[in-house]
Amino acid sequence: MKNRVKGTILATLVVGMTLSGTAGVYAGSNLQKISAYLKHNISFEINGKTFVPTDGNGNKLAPIVYNDSTYLPVRALSEALKASVNYNSHTGVITIDTPSAPNNGNTGNHTGTDLVAVTYSSSQIQAIKSEFAKFDGFTTAYAPMQAAKNDSFQKVAAGGDSVTFAFNHMTVQISPRDNSFEYDGKNITLSNGVQAKWYTPSNTTMLTFKLDDRFVTLYSQDHSLSNAQLEKVAVSVAKLK
Repeated sequence: MKNRVKGTILATLVVGMTLSGTAGVYAGSNLQKISAYLKHNISFEINGKTFVPTDGNGNKLAPIVYNDSTYLPVRALSEALKASVNYNSHTGVITIDTPSAPNNGNTGNHTGTDLVAVTYSSSQIQAIKSEFAKFDGFTTAYAPMQAAKNDSFQKVAAGGDSVTFAFNHMTVQISPRDNSFEYDGKNITLSNGVQAKWYTPSNTTMLTFKLDDRFVTLYSQDHSLSNAQLEKVAVSVAKLK
């Protein structure tokens, strides 16, 4: 597929710019006031057709020029390319997923990630925090913030040396101990730069990575989720607020 952006630009896709520094920083946020320009003379072509980016209200969006770099509206362009965009307010991570390929009946081997945000109810949040509170020195609650579209959270329980999140098609275990170290496997780097390891202790392939002072293990108990989906879920695991 040929996608062209007319004009000489640095094609940096952003939803918003978070800049370091002290001048102009708003209290209690990571926002910094800057001086930038809207560049109205850049046009877009996608698959040979003119494309005009707009916001959710239909207002035309123009690229922003700042420090000799041109920033494009990521959500409008991604949706035009049939890619999904999600923002995790807990982790500050923006994920862009390419369109799903046909899975041809192989539910566990398709390449699309198809994730949605997990919304925990007040009672579920309280239950999660209560399970973590059962461990001395391990009381800070963490949880997966995304799951597959066809999956849903069922329950959480503390047992042994871990807290386990049970979904319909996925299990997430959070423990102070690395359960993968004794197994051979494949080391990978997640999209957020964290090192992780795929390994198969029995008939189910698992993914383990270190997060702060603990280790997170994910697997699909019914083998319906792909490795790509589990890797995306792994990136979403964060402290529960």
